[in-house]
Amino acid sequence: MSTKRRDVGLIALAAAFVVLAATVLGTLFVFQSQQRAQALVVHTLRVEEQLSTVFSHLQDAETGERGFIITRDPKYLQPYFNGTRQLFSEIDALRASVADNPRQRVLADRFAAYAKARVDRLTLGINETRNGRYDAAAGIVRAGVSKELMDRAREVIAAMKAEETRLLAERTAGAQQLARLLTIWLGLSAAAVALLALFVTRDAGRRAAAASEARDQIAAANAKLLAEAASRQSAEAQVRQMHKMESVGQLTGGIAHDFNNMLAIVIGSLDLAKRRMKTDIAKAEANIDAAMQGAERAAQLTARLLAFSRQQPLAPKALDVNKLVAGMSELLRRTIGETVRFETVLAGGLWPAFIDAGQLESTLINLCVNGRDAMPEGGRLTVETGNAHLDEAYASAHAEVKAGQYVVVSVTDTGGGMPDEVIERAFDPFFTTKSVGKGTGLGLSQVYGFVKQSGGHVKIYSETGVGTTVKLYLPRHFGVAEAPEAGAALDELPRAQAGEIVMVVEDEERVRILSVDSLRELGYVVIHAPGPIEALDMLADNPRIDLLFTDIVMPEMDGRQLAEKVLAARPGIKILYTTGYTRNAIVHNGVLDHDVNFIAKPFTITQLATKVRAVLDAVG
Repeated sequence: MSTKRRDVGLIALAAAFVVLAATVLGTLFVFQSQQRAQALVVHTLRVEEQLSTVFSHLQDAETGERGFIITRDPKYLQPYFNGTRQLFSEIDALRASVADNPRQRVLADRFAAYAKARVDRLTLGINETRNGRYDAAAGIVRAGVSKELMDRAREVIAAMKAEETRLLAERTAGAQQLARLLTIWLGLSAAAVALLALFVTRDAGRRAAAASEARDQIAAANAKLLAEAASRQSAEAQVRQMHKMESVGQLTGGIAHDFNNMLAIVIGSLDLAKRRMKTDIAKAEANIDAAMQGAERAAQLTARLLAFSRQQPLAPKALDVNKLVAGMSELLRRTIGETVRFETVLAGGLWPAFIDAGQLESTLINLCVNGRDAMPEGGRLTVETGNAHLDEAYASAHAEVKAGQYVVVSVTDTGGGMPDEVIERAFDPFFTTKSVGKGTGLGLSQVYGFVKQSGGHVKIYSETGVGTTVKLYLPRHFGVAEAPEAGAALDELPRAQAGEIVMVVEDEERVRILSVDSLRELGYVVIHAPGPIEALDMLADNPRIDLLFTDIVMPEMDGRQLAEKVLAARPGIKILYTTGYTRNAIVHNGVLDHDVNFIAKPFTITQLATKVRAVLDAVG
């Protein structure tokens, strides 16, 4: 029943629109017809006025000619001149006005001929008078020809006026008829619209009641859906929390597994070294070396975790990647072994990249080791450089990618390749396809974190049975690149110059004692403080300090705030920061602040000796 009512209402509404449209169109048609009829009436009146005007001009010309002949006074010629000057232009206008009426057009042409002939005779009489032949001029005036021309012209004008009078009556009647039709049409249309409006109004009332009922039903259904959605969201939140805890457990388990392995090496080796110190020095030294290797592996794992989380402090600079790759070639060949053929393809005209050179070297080593492990029976490993432009279409299809120019470093192996499901998880932390004990699963996640933190992009292209290519898109630097620094081997550690004093500020006592012992071993005079407040007090008691070596994360104030206070009191002091992790004291957007000297924990005595000497020897 409701469907039928809706259909009837829609039909009535459509009919109302049709009637309104017909009313408007009919009104426009009748109105335009009436306007055309009125225009014809006005046209007829204008033609009648033109007829009177042209004949008046002809009469004026005749009056002027007779006055001149009688009086021989030239001033009587003025009506003649005015009449003849305007007569023929008015005749042309008359012809244009009656051009649509063949009969009137013939009569207008006939009048024009009579008018011209009459003007010619008037001109002849005027000329005879001017020449003194008065009798000849009077004869022209009295001649029957002149009168006959005027009579015929008058007859033509009368005939044309009669025709226009007939047309005027006919057109006026037509206009009145159209006006009556318009009135009747508007009345009928108004009645039809009123009836339809009444029907539609009643139908709209029924619709409103039905809509109110439907709205109440929808509100009830919506409330039920909201309750179900809230219940579903609660369940989904619980599932997400379970997945999150599962991921955290997996991450924690992976870290615990790797750190326990490394700590087992460190603790076991140191325990053996302690027992053998008095009996077998050579074996004790070997145990210490093993402990150092385990500790270094633990430090590398920490660095990889920071790289994965994009929290490692970077020191990017304009870098010639071709020179860096060329300088690493021999190291990479030794790393991947003799079973894999290694080659580099360096592009000409390569743009400079804005990147942290040390982290890029570590990344390339990671990728080359992964490529080597993918070719256990040998193969070919290629490192290639080039320029690339990623357009807006590519950027929109890849999250966190900005369109622009990049320097590309590709590492390609001819191993077994990766299936799509492995590529999708390749950058996940602790995901690895290697057997147990063959890798931590942080290598590619470190690469991903480092490149993303640097503002670049990394992409894996692989085909099963053919090989894999990992492409690093590094941000381009618009300027001159710096050559990577050559890491020359040191015959002996850089040591202190006579009398150089270092202040060590570290809240962790054992780390502070280790740093103090290392610096004293290098020949530096060292004073140390467990916190920033004690350090500021010591600064007042020691007139000369060459270097402040401070931890960043400390209670009371951080290392950056301490350094600012020290520099305010002693502007010439050099500053060297250290920390195992920092978010924003000296690092912003993942990049070390300008002119900041930094050494990451943990560090060896060699690294400490080199960094302290470089900071003290730096100019400025």
